[in-house]
Amino acid sequence: MSQGGNRILDIGTGTGVLSLMLAQRYPQARITAVEIDDNAVIDARTNFAASPMGERIELHHMSFQDYLVKAREAGWTGTYDAVVCNPPYFDLSLECPDDSRTRARHSSSLPFDVLACGAYEMLAPGGLFSVCVPPEVITKFKGECQLAGFSMETLHRVKTLPSNPPKRLVLVMKKSLQGAALIHDHAMLNDDGTRSPWYREIMHDFLLGM
Repeated sequence: MSQGGNRILDIGTGTGVLSLMLAQRYPQARITAVEIDDNAVIDARTNFAASPMGERIELHHMSFQDYLVKAREAGWTGTYDAVVCNPPYFDLSLECPDDSRTRARHSSSLPFDVLACGAYEMLAPGGLFSVCVPPEVITKFKGECQLAGFSMETLHRVKTLPSNPPKRLVLVMKKSLQGAALIHDHAMLNDDGTRSPWYREIMHDFLLGM
């Protein structure tokens, strides 16, 4: 999701898993994690406290919109080397009656244009914005990123099996002018259902028995 850096912003960290993975992968990095949901924040705090990497992660219990306001006042904008996010994306579906699930899964809580423009503002020149989205929202999301000023550096199309269509798309957007984007296809499993070499390589440090 990211090429790392000294400062990384994780928008919508949830229970903090991605922040912990980034802290493990990049030992020099300090992570800022932002999460709006009360229950997720409780879990994230517990997970950070239990981890030796947790001391390098700063958790903010607020919406990304409120964090932007705080960052502007504190002079933190334009300072991050990387921004990562697994954004809310079910903007075409019905709102869920559970408020927590609605915030986590619907773009009404964090519109794509607000996310893209906010990420651009938080990044230093040349910084990377990495997001994971389903194929059905890629056109809209990529358009908002381009309007914000990003250029697409890399697109990873992630499949369950080699013969399947992509299930998730990982976009790496750069805060700079860029040429043609690189496109990579990946499968998590081999045709026989075993874990693929690509999946084993990227997850080797995070899963037992890999």
